[in-house]
This record gives sequence, C-alpha cells and structure tokens, in this order.
Amino acid sequence: MLDRITACLPSLAPAEQRVARLVLVDPRRFASLPVAQLAELAQVSKPTVVRFCRSLGYDGLADFKLKLAGNVNEGVPYIHRSVDADDKVGDVMVKVIDNTVAAFLKYRNQATAAAFEHAAEALAETRRCGRRIEFYGAGNSGIVAQDAQHKFFRLGLNTIAYSDGHMQVMSASLLQAGDCVVIVSNSGRTRDLMDACDIARRHGATTIVITASGSPLAKAGRIHLAADHPEGYDRYSPMVSRLLHLMIIDILATCVALRLGSTRVQPLLREMEDNLRAKRWA
Repeated sequence: MLDRITACLPSLAPAEQRVARLVLVDPRRFASLPVAQLAELAQVSKPTVVRFCRSLGYDGLADFKLKLAGNVNEGVPYIHRSVDADDKVGDVMVKVIDNTVAAFLKYRNQATAAAFEHAAEALAETRRCGRRIEFYGAGNSGIVAQDAQHKFFRLGLNTIAYSDGHMQVMSASLLQAGDCVVIVSNSGRTRDLMDACDIARRHGATTIVITASGSPLAKAGRIHLAADHPEGYDRYSPMVSRLLHLMIIDILATCVALRLGSTRVQPLLREMEDNLRAKRWA
C-alpha cells in the first residue's frame, strides 16, 4: 500500500501530495489520528484529506485508514515474501495482485520515454535494413526472450531467441553492424549474458538491455531499459520482475509496429490470422 502511494505521488494534486507524504512519514500515526488533526498536520483542508483517499481508489478516509492499519500491522506487502504459509487463497490473491499493480504504477511514473524512443527506433531501423534481431535471456529471463521473439517475428522482423549461453556467444559472434540484440536479465549479473553483450558490441550490433539499474549489464549495453524491482529470491521464483520485463517488451513491440506503419504490418497480421483459422476447432 505504501509502495502504491509512492508510485501515485507525482500524479496527485499538490495539496494531496502533502497528505501522501504525511502517510509515508508515519503510517501508524496517520491511521490513528482524526481528520481534523490530519488536515492540520498536512496544512490542507479536511475535504482534501478525503479527496486524497478517493484519488487512490478508496471509499473515503475510514476505508483508507482501515486498510492502512491492517497493512502496517502485517508489514508492507513488499514482494511475494509477504505471502505466509498459513495465508488463505484470498489473501494470496490480494497480496500478489496488489504487489504487481503497485510495481506497474511505480514503473509508469518513473520510466522515461527517451530510452524507449532510442530502442524502438533502433529495432525499426533494423527491420528497414533487412538485418536481424536476436533476444537473449537465461533461466526465467530466457522465457521472456522467447516471448519477445514471438511478438516481434509477427511484425515481419528477422528474429530469433536463445537461452543457452553457448548459443548466445556463438550467435553474437556472427552479428554485424545494423543488427540488434535485446538482452533480458533480472539481476544484470549473469556472466553468459555479459559475454554475449560484449561480443555483440564489438561486432557493431546495437545492444539493448532490459535489466536492473546500476548492474554490470546495464553499463555494458548501448541502450538501457531499466527494470527495477527489489524482488526476493529466498522463497519464490521471480514474479513481478518477469511481468515488468514482459510489459517492457509489449511497449517496445507496440512502438516498433507504429514506426513500421499499418500498411506494412496489418497485411502480415491479417494473413497470419487467415492462415490460422484452419487450425481452430469450429
């Protein structure tokens, strides 16, 4: 809940931002104080406090304080480490969904369009020049790389995905100027992916990396699309980070499709749809 408030902070009105900061400074105290005292501390009117709660999707101050008190008592639903062994299915649903939504809202408010602009233009230019696009990932990120290849090849691009480290290094050795390689990594510290990135750059290919800020891979890539989420590794497989990576791929694919133009993309997609009809049960 606190992560969600932080993510929504830039989109709130200035007066509502003061209420939000009051919550973030001391959530337990906020949940216990009456509206008049909250308004005084935030230097806003009492209706503004209520508007702030409704801006976040709650019915009002009472509903917000009830959820806040429960959230603070159980700990911020941060990552899936908040899921306990004795949680009911309904509790798991709420925690997983809330954590994912909060991460997406935070990304929406923090992501910059400039990196996406450069990456989309590089990928579209690769298509115009008839060059190839390769997607690399390892483990869980390898599945994301395969999903990316599935999305981009439908746009008529020459694409392939590799999750094996040896294949990545060998394929990167064959890349040339004009080619693109998109490397997905949650940690940004996988040695095989680092090696493939370095080889691709030496051969003149454009390297686009989707990974954590400040990681070795983020520094090695030419274009960095940040995917920052402090996910735990102690109990569960990466969940939210994987969804963030898939969302970034979706944004890229949409931007590239728009650059290629509907006259080029739509006929391809229409023909694929027609050819697939015979494979569906009527």
